[in-house]
Amino acid sequence: MTKVLVTGSAGFIGGYLVEELLGRGHSVVGLDNFSKYGPVAHSYDDHPNFRFVEGDARDVELVTSLLDGCDHFIAGAAMIGGISYFHAYAYDLLATNERIMASSCDAAIAAHRNGTLKKVTYVSSSMVFESTDRWPSKEGDQRLIPPPHSSYGFQKLAVEYYARAAWDQYRLPYTIVRPFNCVGVGEGRALGEAEVLSGNVKLAMSHVVPDLVQKVLKGQDPLHILGAGDQVRHYTYGGDLARGIVTAMEHEAAGNDDFNLSTAESTTVLQLAELIWHKIKGTDVPFRFVSDEPFAHDVAMRVPDVTKAQEVLGFTAETTLDAMLDEVIPWIRQAVEDGRL
Repeated sequence: MTKVLVTGSAGFIGGYLVEELLGRGHSVVGLDNFSKYGPVAHSYDDHPNFRFVEGDARDVELVTSLLDGCDHFIAGAAMIGGISYFHAYAYDLLATNERIMASSCDAAIAAHRNGTLKKVTYVSSSMVFESTDRWPSKEGDQRLIPPPHSSYGFQKLAVEYYARAAWDQYRLPYTIVRPFNCVGVGEGRALGEAEVLSGNVKLAMSHVVPDLVQKVLKGQDPLHILGAGDQVRHYTYGGDLARGIVTAMEHEAAGNDDFNLSTAESTTVLQLAELIWHKIKGTDVPFRFVSDEPFAHDVAMRVPDVTKAQEVLGFTAETTLDAMLDEVIPWIRQAVEDGRL
């Protein structure tokens, strides 16, 4: 049985990732310090092939010990949030995530040299393409365009440099994956002080899908959106992303390579908002919205080229936005009723 260490296992994508790994028959060790949401429960917590450790991914000795006997390491731990985080925690996003990545690589280099570790799969971000002027963004563009403006995007680009540098010097095999706009259930109210007032609703997540759903559920009318709503995104289901990440981890052809993981479907924020509005209020209620001042780092277009993942990995993100919302809206509705949001 293949043994996998997942850091950031209690995070948004991490929950889907552990479930996918266990479903494929892997043994999983999860590490998280609950810094984002606090303690969370998952359906697989008592799974015989899952072991959870509460701890900090910046602790090199801890990560090294957890890698003992592991075949794979999915380095997913990071301080991460919605767009408000890019402003409220500009320094922490850079400093904390750099320390996490350096510690992760230090541990992985030792585990590869002295143990059973075969490869590290690094979770990067679509934000490495933040400054692009060419679409769709394909693998390799991140080295040709200006660096990201935000500290978060810049640090995610640094993750990819860590991966390649560890290979260049220590021959630590790697795969880099870049999720695009994850949508799913399990994302609660973030800890910390990065709350944003959007119209008459205070939010503490600042990820566009749950934020829009929450505002409509709480009766905001007209609906407040950032900017004109013409921002283009590729909303990708968390379960699909997890499937893509694990496929990249397992696939022999993914060694020392990088992949965009995303749906191929483009959606504007305004289209998303109207779809959410009518799903909650019904098709007979006219869609009404007002535009708020956008954030400085609200990228106008984030459009990936997904050809490489399809051709090399055989991966396609198939879940439609309509199906995602049918799952997410009831979950958020219950969270609002329970006072969790």
